[in-house]
Amino acid sequence: MNQGDNAPDFTLKDANEKDVSLSDFKGKNVVLYFYPKDNTPGCTIEAIDFSALKQEFANNDTVVLGISKDTCSSHQKFIDKQGLTINLLSDPDASVQKNMTSGNH
Repeated sequence: MNQGDNAPDFTLKDANEKDVSLSDFKGKNVVLYFYPKDNTPGCTIEAIDFSALKQEFANNDTVVLGISKDTCSSHQKFIDKQGLTINLLSDPDASVQKNMTSGNH
């Protein structure tokens, strides 16, 4: 995918094990970012920065979704430890990430 492309719909679990679908945000801008692992230095900085800018994104009708292979409980611990306010989604087999990067959409 390239910046500005429409992403294919998907449904993943969030930190509360609630289903979140891309289509839930129809009509909004969505920033999807994929990261390797919760609580690693670079990923932590990125998630904290996105959280700090959450209101600015919201003011521009934009939501941020972080996606990694970590479990829902790992995401919840990461959110609690770092005070994150963005939604983190669990993609345990990386199927969404693979679909986004394979060109099969």
